[in-house]
Amino acid sequence: MNNIFHTVLIILSLTITLSAYFLVIGALFSNRVNKTQTSLNLTPGRAFGLGMVNFLFFSLIAFVMLSLAENSGRFIKGALTVPALLILAFLAVLLSVGLTAAVQHLAERLFPDSVNWKRNFWSAVILCMACALPFVGWFLLLPYIAFISIGATILGFFQKG
Repeated sequence: MNNIFHTVLIILSLTITLSAYFLVIGALFSNRVNKTQTSLNLTPGRAFGLGMVNFLFFSLIAFVMLSLAENSGRFIKGALTVPALLILAFLAVLLSVGLTAAVQHLAERLFPDSVNWKRNFWSAVILCMACALPFVGWFLLLPYIAFISIGATILGFFQKG
């Protein structure tokens, strides 16, 4: 019983933390998030395909570099680990901006008349809880949201205006 309470407490604290993170990213990088949200609204299919290809390609490169670094000498280990971590960090940045745009897109649809920060907070909570749903959330919704977020962020870089 104590273990279940501990797990629920961790999930709730992570959800609140992620919601606050999305609010901060949306406030600090509002121009980039708006461009990403526009790409998400206009071309969701293209964003999904682009995000899936880029995520799989760059994560494969990073994990191959990390696995090669594991069985190599000290200098080669550093030379392979640093670029692999930079690739993963870049994917995390793309995902952060894209997820913030996805949260704002969801907020506009779910809570159109609410105050901006409240609707973004609650839509982030809803998205986190939906992605925490066993099997459907883990293996369908979470990859879909991640791929479309990464793709929309990349498309947002090439958007004019």
